[in-house]
Amino acid sequence: MAALTKHPYIVIEGVIGVGKTTLVRLLQPRFHAETVLEAFDENPFLSDFYGDRARYAFQTQLFFLLSRYRQQQVAARQLALGALISDYFFEKDRLFAHLNIESSDELEMYDRLYEALAEKVRVPDLVVYLRAHVDTLMARIAMRDRTFERQMDQNYIAALRYGYEHLFTDYSATPLLVIESDSLDFVRNPNDLDAVEQRIRSTLTGVRQPTLPRISFPVPPRPAWQLVSEPIPEPRTKANWQALGDFLALVESVGNIGGALGQHAPVGPAGAPLSVREALRDANRALLVLAERTGVELEQVARSEEGSET
Repeated sequence: MAALTKHPYIVIEGVIGVGKTTLVRLLQPRFHAETVLEAFDENPFLSDFYGDRARYAFQTQLFFLLSRYRQQQVAARQLALGALISDYFFEKDRLFAHLNIESSDELEMYDRLYEALAEKVRVPDLVVYLRAHVDTLMARIAMRDRTFERQMDQNYIAALRYGYEHLFTDYSATPLLVIESDSLDFVRNPNDLDAVEQRIRSTLTGVRQPTLPRISFPVPPRPAWQLVSEPIPEPRTKANWQALGDFLALVESVGNIGGALGQHAPVGPAGAPLSVREALRDANRALLVLAERTGVELEQVARSEEGSET
């Protein structure tokens, strides 16, 4: 088979529980690729979100948006060195946001930020959509037994699958390979993994694959906030929007803490690394700005920068 003329960027996508990350890890050595994996464990709002989606959707989604954006910037640089396989693509963030965020004002804020960031994200060479029925997804979610997924609502998974189906029905931004995964077992059956690898390689070299059957929807998909019967929220004042902007800065600074901790041990022989200290200071400043904007008094527990330098 002819060698690829450039380093491919392959994205594996699908609903929660379909097996995206497992497949990425299994394909990584076969393509001699680096991997980009969702850092969902770093999201401090995730467990609260699964307990109360309406209350924590906005915070959870903003953290994911900024985290995924930073990962994609690193990914674009990694492609200069070799192939790359990711267990998500950037567009999924908007899909989740429109499913989960109920406030029209919060969704408008999210969309503005998403549009600004999406323009700077590298487009993959191939998106692989692992398709599965809801019963299959629920069974796989139960099998992996993640703590925060134990109370996963089947209706939520069904709504999420509906969103993915609608997205990929008319998707044309990149080449798309649809793989029916209900009967596949990548881990226990090497033939299944071989077949998936072959289809990916064939698609990358230009062999056309069956496209997703067109799906008939009884009504056009709408953002979740249009489907709930709640009082219309009061209009945002200028101060409200400024506070939301301050909150975005705080979310990003908290994400930077996670990134610094992921690169260095939290405490070494000489104390915390410089990157960890700087990330914590930035988060502290962002928190104080937000507190001042909202009129909340916080106890100042951090030392001044001059006093904390060693």
